[in-house]
Amino acid sequence: MNLQKYWINNMRDNKLNKLTIVLFVIYLIALFWIIVLKLSVHFSYMGNMRRINLIPFSESLILNGKLDFGEMIMNAVIFVPLGVYAGILFKRWNIGKKILLFFLISLICEAFQFILALGVFDITDIINNTLGGIIGLMIYKGIEKVFKNRVKAQKFINILATIGTIVMIVLLFLLKMDKLWIRYR
Repeated sequence: MNLQKYWINNMRDNKLNKLTIVLFVIYLIALFWIIVLKLSVHFSYMGNMRRINLIPFSESLILNGKLDFGEMIMNAVIFVPLGVYAGILFKRWNIGKKILLFFLISLICEAFQFILALGVFDITDIINNTLGGIIGLMIYKGIEKVFKNRVKAQKFINILATIGTIVMIVLLFLLKMDKLWIRYR
């Protein structure tokens, strides 16, 4: 009887993990498309973007003489799901490995922006992206404590992530089709 119960629980966990992995892969593709390829849209401010900024929170963030907190916040927010997914999928990793993952994914995105001349390699972005991953990891830990059960927390997150993924895909599609109120030209 215990073997049967174990097998049923294991099958349920495998289905749950497969959904989480699919959502994670979709998130990574969207992240790359948004950060590196800039939604495949040529923004009016894009000229020669092959530059490097190694001074954190420097002039690259100054807009009209003030720090542009909006960009810093958005850089953190876009990496929050990475922290949540890392909490679920890499539960055996220690926190240092997870933070290294956030840093490396951000570093790769910034490097591709530079290599493809689609954006500025900016250390501030790496800092804010990594911070966003850490915030996402903390959010996951909080959800896990609220549910007092890892599997229930993962189910809840998968439901939210599925809804969020569908909304994101619809919004990105509408943006690409120029059907939103947001204009990039």
